[in-house]
Amino acid sequence: MGMFGRRGQRRDGVEQPRDREFTYLSEAEAARLRVLVRDAFAGRGIEVTVESGRVTTGSGWRFGLTNLAAVCHNDRRGPRGWPALVDQHVDRAVRSMDGPQALKALPHEQVLTRLHPRFIPGEPRLLKAFGYGPVSVPGLLEVLALDLPETVDMLTADHLADLGDLTALRERALQNLRAVRVDRHERVKDRSGARFDVLMGDSYFVASLALVLDEVVRRYGKDAPTPDGILVALPHRHQLAFHVIRDSDLVPSLNLMARFAAAGHEESPGALSPAVFWWHDGDFAQVATADGASEYLKLTEEGVALMARVVGG
Repeated sequence: MGMFGRRGQRRDGVEQPRDREFTYLSEAEAARLRVLVRDAFAGRGIEVTVESGRVTTGSGWRFGLTNLAAVCHNDRRGPRGWPALVDQHVDRAVRSMDGPQALKALPHEQVLTRLHPRFIPGEPRLLKAFGYGPVSVPGLLEVLALDLPETVDMLTADHLADLGDLTALRERALQNLRAVRVDRHERVKDRSGARFDVLMGDSYFVASLALVLDEVVRRYGKDAPTPDGILVALPHRHQLAFHVIRDSDLVPSLNLMARFAAAGHEESPGALSPAVFWWHDGDFAQVATADGASEYLKLTEEGVALMARVVGG
């Protein structure tokens, strides 16, 4: 997948009617995907009710289709690869219905070695189970998860109750996070003077590296952090973009990063945020988003203040 979108796939053309829930799929493609999901559950003896963005079992368990739709959309094999992708996702979903089995099967120390912090969208329905973490990035929840060979299991507040002190668990998770593998590092530049670094990887915790951003910048960036801070974007779980702020290139870099974040958020599995954030002294503030219908940049109050601080006005 290209950093600004999908390339090279032979699919329904843009002239075909688009699905309302997943606009990057045609109506016919989305209908086929939902049939594949229904049949995959049926093949495991589970009857589901299919809705536009999710399926629901008779017992009330819900399986969202957003990540799966994005995975299929970005698979270069096109629709011929979708049955296998759907089968894999449904298989993992069914195995996770009873909660993380690793908490019961693994020794305590092995559980701790697999513990990582993970960002998920801050949806109100998730607060009861996953609202236990510190408030770090606006609009996102920071949760603890187990990195297992075949799955990544997010831990609810109930799961953590007998595991240990939450602060100590988070510190252990951050320690493990520092060893997360980055598979690809690119530097993006254009004629406007915009520049930023992009880290990518198969790990579900690449975006989580924002929690140790100063260390990441020193390791991968050409410029050391400055007193003006760092711009950062977390389009989805497999990607982190950052820009060390210097007065001469803040405006073009912010514009390009906002478009980059919006594109990655729209079409990728594990979507997190289409916004650009400002990291300063360890805190995050949302500063900008891109208007999808144009190249217009929407600044928050914090974004306006950042512009005044760095470039004046």
